[in-house]
Amino acid sequence: MEERLVDILNEMADYLTISQMKKLQEVLIRNFEKGDAHKEQIPNTDYLKMFIDAKKIEGCSERTVRYYQVTVEHLLKNIDVPIRKITTDEIRGYLAAYQKINNCSKVTVDNIRRNISSFFSWLEEEDYILKSPMRRIHKIKTKQAVKETISDEVIEKLRDNCRCSRDLAMIDLLYSTGIRVGELVNLNISDIDFEERECVVFGKGDKERKVYFDAKAKLHLQKYLQERVDDNPALFVTLDAPYERLKISGVEIRMRQLGRKINTERIHPHKFRRTMATRAIDKGMPIEQVQKILGHSQIDTTMQYAIVNQNNVKNSHRKYIA
Repeated sequence: MEERLVDILNEMADYLTISQMKKLQEVLIRNFEKGDAHKEQIPNTDYLKMFIDAKKIEGCSERTVRYYQVTVEHLLKNIDVPIRKITTDEIRGYLAAYQKINNCSKVTVDNIRRNISSFFSWLEEEDYILKSPMRRIHKIKTKQAVKETISDEVIEKLRDNCRCSRDLAMIDLLYSTGIRVGELVNLNISDIDFEERECVVFGKGDKERKVYFDAKAKLHLQKYLQERVDDNPALFVTLDAPYERLKISGVEIRMRQLGRKINTERIHPHKFRRTMATRAIDKGMPIEQVQKILGHSQIDTTMQYAIVNQNNVKNSHRKYIA
């Protein structure tokens, strides 16, 4: 049915205005559905399941897949009509109500918009719907706040306040490699090449890449591993028996605790990643190489992470332009 509708609409596109095309689409859908009334209508939950399965096959992480599922499920609970009848105005109303009820930021609402848009774009690509109702709902403009990095002084204070070799090794590995916290907790001891001071990590979409650490991280990692009394293959484990692999939440909690010890708020694993990118660019590393280390598929993403030092811009201008 969908292909026949598309063929008819494409054939009439040169003769009708946009408003006339919309009306024709409504009439055609209504009449075709009457003719196919005997066919079982696919439940919204089945469409969602097919979408989630597709995302898993594409290699999205469990965390990303879960975010897609929760976001779309919430939408479908609040707009209780068949997928093909959901309109742009209904989704706009949903997003506005969501922001008001939850009192969330524009960034959060835009993340939800992107997930919903991915769902309907997939439905359109798979020919389950004629046209995504998200096409006319554009990116929500947000303020681009200057994101902070961790200063050399704060790094030293964090090191000084570590009471175990594990935390010291974690800080130096995050600081020198710029790896994601999810990549950190998935590392095994066998992934570390101490001679070359490098390790292999699996980033988003299970993309494999090499990252490199400095001499300080090497020494602290070796000290930590020498003190270990367990046989867990994980690189970082809990401090107490049964010494299980450390989880993302465990790393985040420990970083926050260390930050509070030195009266510094908002110390989290991702801040080390941003700091590494900024340091690398400030010291002259080509942006393409920083992109490679961070595992970004788009260079624009790398530029969002890195904060370019204004003094360096000034010096470069004097060197190359003035």
